Amino acid sequence: MSLEQHTPLMRQFFSAKAEHPDVLLFFRMGDFYELFYDDARKAARLLDITLTQRGNSAGQPIPMAGVPYHAAEGYLARLVALGESVAICEQIGDPALAKGLVERKVVRIVTPGTVTDEALLDERRDTLLLAISRIKSGYGLAWADLSSGRLRANEVDGDDALEAELARLQPAEVLLADEDGWPAAVLESRGLRRRPPWLFDAEAGRRQLLQFFSLHDLTAFGIDGKPRAIAAAAALLGYIEETQKQRLPHLRAIALEASDEAIAMNAATRRHLELDSRVDGDVRATLLGVLDSTVSPMGGRLLRRWLHRPLRDRNVVGERHQAVSALIDARADDLLREAFRSLGDLERILSRVALRSARPRDLSTLRDGLSLLPSVQEILSGLDSPRLRVLHAALGEHDATARMLRAAIVPQPPLLARDGGTIADGYDAELDELRMLSTHADQFLIDLEAREREATGIATLKVGYNRVHGYFIEISKGQSVKAPVHYTRRQTLTGAERYITEELKTFEDKVLSARERSLSREKLLYEGVLDLLNEVVEPLRHCAAALSELDVLAGFAERAQALDWNMPLLRDEPGIAIERGRHPVVEALRDAPFEPNDLHFDGDTRMYVITGPNMGGKSTFMRQNALIVLLACIGSFVPAAKATIGPIDRILTRIGAGDDLARGQSTFMVEMSETAYILHHATEHSLVLMDEIGRGTSTYDGLALADAVARQLAATNRSYTLFATHYFELTALAEPGSGIANLHLDAVEHGDALVFMHAVRPGPANRSFGLQVAALAGLPKPALQQARARLAELEAQGRDAPAVTLSAPALDAPQQFGLFASRSAALDALAGIEPDELSPKQALEALYRLKSLA
Repeated sequence: MSLEQHTPLMRQFFSAKAEHPDVLLFFRMGDFYELFYDDARKAARLLDITLTQRGNSAGQPIPMAGVPYHAAEGYLARLVALGESVAICEQIGDPALAKGLVERKVVRIVTPGTVTDEALLDERRDTLLLAISRIKSGYGLAWADLSSGRLRANEVDGDDALEAELARLQPAEVLLADEDGWPAAVLESRGLRRRPPWLFDAEAGRRQLLQFFSLHDLTAFGIDGKPRAIAAAAALLGYIEETQKQRLPHLRAIALEASDEAIAMNAATRRHLELDSRVDGDVRATLLGVLDSTVSPMGGRLLRRWLHRPLRDRNVVGERHQAVSALIDARADDLLREAFRSLGDLERILSRVALRSARPRDLSTLRDGLSLLPSVQEILSGLDSPRLRVLHAALGEHDATARMLRAAIVPQPPLLARDGGTIADGYDAELDELRMLSTHADQFLIDLEAREREATGIATLKVGYNRVHGYFIEISKGQSVKAPVHYTRRQTLTGAERYITEELKTFEDKVLSARERSLSREKLLYEGVLDLLNEVVEPLRHCAAALSELDVLAGFAERAQALDWNMPLLRDEPGIAIERGRHPVVEALRDAPFEPNDLHFDGDTRMYVITGPNMGGKSTFMRQNALIVLLACIGSFVPAAKATIGPIDRILTRIGAGDDLARGQSTFMVEMSETAYILHHATEHSLVLMDEIGRGTSTYDGLALADAVARQLAATNRSYTLFATHYFELTALAEPGSGIANLHLDAVEHGDALVFMHAVRPGPANRSFGLQVAALAGLPKPALQQARARLAELEAQGRDAPAVTLSAPALDAPQQFGLFASRSAALDALAGIEPDELSPKQALEALYRLKSLA
């Protein structure tokens, strides 16, 4: 329908909606945000609120749904969590003074990646907005956390590297050009926003960045000459300005995160190592769940960033280790952590100050946080640590700001500034005078009521006030005939009459004027406080960053003492040596003592083939060593008696089984894809974990693949590799000069029971104990008996189970012979024989088989 057919209010709504067609529109009407038409239907479904039809426009009822403006944050939080964006259309100016329709306009757009309100944020996780540009086969990335003022950029080559960055950053919202050909990992991102391709132009983006930061060139940021990063950053900032509709003074610089500064981990590795998430959602059973003892939310967010980006720079990491050691030696970590218990989220508060959206309680929290600085600085003084000295200096001196806030803000301010009562008495003489006038109003009314009762002889006369009619004198209906002639009737009620006098009217004008002027004056003073804070917001942000890092380092110190972790040694010579290492998560969650184990990689040994029973601890042993290396490279102490770690450039894993039905990949296809990635990217400085390669296909297909993969990792990639397998034939790879050695996990049978020792020993395992593990899992006894009989038969026949193919019945399948026929094969066969379980005929067949192998 044409707009002329609609009411003026609906024309105003449609005008605002036309500018923001793809988002929900919160349209302010008095004390409510209303949604109309399709927005109302969608919001009613998502928020479980009532959908109604009221009034008419263009001859049709108007579908609508609304939420109270004072409770809007809760509804916005739910919509943002669902990936929705909301345009906030506010009333501009004072409705009481407006002639005709109140003017309205969209003042900001709340999107999943641009939220800054405290109620809409996860306090211990960054909320990132990410923009991705594409030039040829490479990608530029730029991401921002508006709630903390962080702006970063990077360039990566290829789809795999892009997927790894997406897994690391876990953005809440992703911007990309509206083009075809994007990788599946990008298209599956949360909060995907397609933007016009011209917004990702590198040359135009360069000019845009220079204008945004008021610079002549981008050399200081390190992105000059990086067109992909420039294009992504420009698209990112353009979107932020479009949604926030205001200046962004807290975004003052872009920091380039070079990929070669960090230990690379792809998405599969982060998933397999369960750094901060698990399939079952139990965060407590992740590395972050065990490691995070930070006190403040901003410390928790920094720890998560460190955990997902372990560093290769041994000087930076070494300074963190030394700082943790200094805190422990001086017993200063407990003092810091106790001080931080009253520390608020200064990082996000300062961003709201810069955006001028800070609330009174934000300012009181900032005041209290700055008041802690002298005690924190005293704790740090004298500690022998280069990093702690840097952080001590970064805290800075903010006594003047703290004094200003103590003078300006009441100890317990209200939730909202508009309610008044935020500015402390004594801060401003004019405000104090206006408040004095309002305060004395109560006594004046008490005195007036007593005088009028005496003058009229009406004992029930009352003097009152309401926001609609102002001040009044109330007399009951029965006594109203006694009202003096100078009383002017103001309102008639069912049981009473209300009057006004000239004296009361004069007083009302004076008091109400004072209250309005008081609120106006307080608002002006509050804005002045924000102005003063914005003059020093940059050094305050450095202070908040230093407090965040101190919180993390103190948490590392607490964990080291509580969990008996030790400081690792980082060296420039290649190799990994771990003595009595433990798995940090398994040890923390289990009641029984954890069996520690050693690991030693050097120039002679680059791979360990690990055999042993299921549930024996192979995967645990592999993961624990990867986690120890990762912990060492973020600056934490490690769960080991001693750990010496050389240069590491990547951690790569292939662990666990799982399909990807959405992409049409079977379990075996996922396994091979992850294996291919490792073979293409692993170097001689990479730590590689390979678990049960080849199990998703027929026995000898899998064995052949596992053999080829192991040989390439050992001979070509020369990576530090832990290769767990049930193919005992692979233990023959451990030949002199191959760089391969065997390890096995111990298990012993005690009667019918199987006891897992969880101890790593040199050499290959002699049995897999598969049937015993099946019995522990509760497999029915008839099935177990049949399996034992079939196992004895296969061992006696000297071959594995026949390969089953779709083209031939199992009985007609060709026999597959072992890859290795040597004395070691004979010994392996001998070790697998259980004499007490063989019939005389089976024993004779086994003997002939051993003779043929020998």
